[in-house]
Amino acid sequence: MMSFDLDFAPVLASSDALLAGTLVTIEITLLALLLGCLLGLGIGVARINPQRRVVYTLFNAYVALIRGTPLLVQLFIWYYGLPRLGVMLPSFFCGVIGLGLYSSAYISEIVRGAILSVERGQNEAARSLGMSSRQAMVKIILPQALVRMLPPLGNEFIALIKNSALVSLITIHDVMQQGNTIISNTYRDLETYLVIAVIYFVLTGITVFALRHFEKRHHQRGVQ
Repeated sequence: MMSFDLDFAPVLASSDALLAGTLVTIEITLLALLLGCLLGLGIGVARINPQRRVVYTLFNAYVALIRGTPLLVQLFIWYYGLPRLGVMLPSFFCGVIGLGLYSSAYISEIVRGAILSVERGQNEAARSLGMSSRQAMVKIILPQALVRMLPPLGNEFIALIKNSALVSLITIHDVMQQGNTIISNTYRDLETYLVIAVIYFVLTGITVFALRHFEKRHHQRGVQ
């Protein structure tokens, strides 16, 4: 008969290491999110106009390449591949760049879809008022598209938090890497992974709460 002997005391005794790893996870996720949003917004807007063939084709190829290859492979290319080309980057920056670029491809699709969902008449009305294409995009189209972006962006943010666990494989001391160190010292793998799962659950829960609060406030402002 199987018996379970769970002892969380050795794991909790290393709570300082887990906290430090959690802070690294938060930091790398936020920086990657910032990079992903900036690039994703620009790429998403650029992919709306197929008349600019070179830009349109390049960014379509970029999105297809990023989305068509595993994130782990991309992280390994940044961390292990660049030194072969004479480019040495700290593992932390490799993690931020890898996660940010990966996220930007998905965010660009969200941005592109949201913009295209805005009625075409909105842009035509803005142009008839003398606005340039850029002014119409910034003042008329994007504010309306933002509301439609929020739910899928929230899902992407949550996915980014969970995907950040992969950066432990390029020697970044995030919460997963700290957990593996604890396991090697205590041999309490199940307990450690359960604690790490709770940490990720809390992080994603806070993100969901913040996004819902933001959506609710935005909706209330729209009603007023």
